[in-house]
Amino acid sequence: MKNSSLPILLALLLVVSCVRGTDESYEAEIEEIEKSLTTAIQIEGEPVQYTLAERMVYYKVPGLSIAVIKDGKVRWAKGYGKVSNSSGEDVEVTPNTLFQAGSISKPVAALSVLKLVEEGMLDLDTDVNTYLKNWKVPESEFTKMEKVTLRRLLSHTSGLTVHGFPGYRRGVPIPSLIEVLNGEGNTPPVVVDTIPGSIWRYSGGGYTLMEKIVEDVSGLAFEEVMHDKVLQPTGMSKSTYYQPLPMNLEASASAAYNRNGEVVSGFWNNYPEKAAAGLWTTPSDLAKYCIEVQDILAGKKDGVLSQESIQQMLTKNLNNWGIGPLLQWEADSLIFRHGGKNEGFTNEMIAFAYKGGGVIIMTNADNGSPLINEVLQSISTYYAWGINTPRMIDSYPTEAEQLEKLVGIYKYNGEGGPVPNVQGEFLVEVILEGGKLRMIDSYGYLNSVLAQTGEMEFIKLDEGQEIKFLKYDKTNSYAFLYYDFFQFDKVE
Repeated sequence: MKNSSLPILLALLLVVSCVRGTDESYEAEIEEIEKSLTTAIQIEGEPVQYTLAERMVYYKVPGLSIAVIKDGKVRWAKGYGKVSNSSGEDVEVTPNTLFQAGSISKPVAALSVLKLVEEGMLDLDTDVNTYLKNWKVPESEFTKMEKVTLRRLLSHTSGLTVHGFPGYRRGVPIPSLIEVLNGEGNTPPVVVDTIPGSIWRYSGGGYTLMEKIVEDVSGLAFEEVMHDKVLQPTGMSKSTYYQPLPMNLEASASAAYNRNGEVVSGFWNNYPEKAAAGLWTTPSDLAKYCIEVQDILAGKKDGVLSQESIQQMLTKNLNNWGIGPLLQWEADSLIFRHGGKNEGFTNEMIAFAYKGGGVIIMTNADNGSPLINEVLQSISTYYAWGINTPRMIDSYPTEAEQLEKLVGIYKYNGEGGPVPNVQGEFLVEVILEGGKLRMIDSYGYLNSVLAQTGEMEFIKLDEGQEIKFLKYDKTNSYAFLYYDFFQFDKVE
């Protein structure tokens, strides 16, 4: 590897923007979007605005790629930054740079089931054990009352466990699907621990079982089914569910970056749980998925699925979840969306079902979420979509002397349980900068400027989480609560 820690600032001085297949007349609107990023929380009378380049440096996001859909077509697609590839070379991000989709793999994968339903090979409401050959959902007190079905698997109401998957370092043997389901990999067994259909609970384990069903009924590897029945028909030519990524595609793939802006060991992880987390793709290819759905709803006759199947996909189940995507709003304003998070990749896909608009934002960083929110906010404001509108709060009178007392080093007391990806002590530094408190931590969870909302209450400007400071009069010491749950005690 040439550079294990990308010189982000130098790379972003280039802010490489590769616009392909896009009319030059859109450059003015792209520039307006790029210079109009704001935080999720805005203080009344204190407007702030940043450029995309500034925020990529601030959040330590080396590479980002965007595709915007308008009037049912990709209006523009653009890549930003420089990233390492598997050869250790620093390369420019383009609209064709491959990113891991994370959980955005799920709504795309769900199309394979709907296709097999149309072909008469599957039924959404049949006991899945009917289709499984060499692995079965164990019979239990819960499955005696209700059965696990594909509709429940795809809408996260099956009662199956295992939220998500951490992946495996490149070069490390990866388990089979059956081994994953049995808990013989790096996650617990996938089991039913509540009555199927009774509650909504996100389950990557459920999508892994769906993958097994698709393979069992088709007699093909899941990645082959996805290529033949979904990716190729929708024109997603840059996308693949192959895990590990084929060697001929590695040069086009971005490395993954941790919260410190460093390339993760092995450049990226592999995910045998392909339906749940295994898709490699681009924003432009995901836009094709969104546009296919929009076109079919608008009357397209030769789409990858029938209009009836797409309408089923976009019917709300528990917790407003469809067959694959999360659903928001109603009627003509209906939105289908999904986020994605693998180690070193953070993404968001949002599309209007009937209005022909949408956006896909992909980053190669663990810190991508707040940046995505700010980019989405800028894009939504420009196109008047009404998504991610900044929350305005009143200015609170602050006293520098009081804020100074809160400055220092705080240590997580551990009583809230383990924090993902945190090894050893979890320390947070609180400093006073420009009249406001700012938090800094090496893991990136709490990095943010704080706005004061009460005597000891604050809010993170970037994402809006609340921070409450505590003072212990007997010991004259301080602490703070994050999410009103995780306590950090001042140690110096």
